[in-house]
Amino acid sequence: MNAPRSKRVEVNGWLILDKPVGMTSTQAVSRLKYLFNAKKAGHAGTLDPLASGILPVAFGEATKTVPFVQDGEKAYRFTVTWGAETDTDDSDGKVVRTSEMRPAPDSVEALLPNFIGTIMQTPPAYSAIKINGERAYDMARDGEVVEIAPRPVTIHALDLVSSDETSSVIEARCGKGTYVRAIARDLGRLLGCFGHVTALRRTRVGPFTEEDSVPLEELLQAPETVGEELLSVEAGLTELPCVVVDRNGAARLRRGQSLLLRGRDAPLDGVAYAACGGVPVAFGPVQGGELVPHRVFNLPM
Repeated sequence: MNAPRSKRVEVNGWLILDKPVGMTSTQAVSRLKYLFNAKKAGHAGTLDPLASGILPVAFGEATKTVPFVQDGEKAYRFTVTWGAETDTDDSDGKVVRTSEMRPAPDSVEALLPNFIGTIMQTPPAYSAIKINGERAYDMARDGEVVEIAPRPVTIHALDLVSSDETSSVIEARCGKGTYVRAIARDLGRLLGCFGHVTALRRTRVGPFTEEDSVPLEELLQAPETVGEELLSVEAGLTELPCVVVDRNGAARLRRGQSLLLRGRDAPLDGVAYAACGGVPVAFGPVQGGELVPHRVFNLPM
């Protein structure tokens, strides 16, 4: 009989997981939470089971920084197989449309600019978007007709990596809320040949890239080293301006009081975070020359 797990411990920081295909994001976080024996964990941006790649996982105080990572730019490399559209817009779904037509590589490349910029995109029916309090994918699985209104998304770049008679490999850089599956679906319709995603890998989320990531298998094989892969809490704040404060300023912010920012390098507006002795203290908007602490970190200084 296995010995019971010890009481959960406080773990603070980020682990950038290279999620394998076939596992949900929730399952991946649960495995890591068990490995670290951590009290609290969450992820920044869901990856479908079909997808692999960057899944930033936050522990403890780092969970407070998740929104900033989620709002960051994302990058994907994906394969679109031509000739069929599915109800999920990927290979896990049922084929709903087919075509004998196959696009030439130059035809694919010529249409990519239509999807660059801020465009209106209709998310897949099988998505985590909520409709009247229910997840769209739950409604779709129950046989309900799912109607999701188009919404604006921003796609910074689409590059054709390779293409042949059956499929094309494309790289995308995009903002929050963009569905790569929808790009494949809409590109297939525009080409007149239909298409769906058959491979998908996320290569960047906000400040985190593949160079920061560690495969789950590697962690499982050497669980005693998991702590070495942990990044700091402030790793999730690197895309925000940092204000250095002294202990008096830090104490004021931790009490929930605004702090007047001094110096010519102080940010004039937007959101910033304060740090004391290299330790994050709080973050919030800068208003009228003051940093207003919306969230405070409970970390030793």
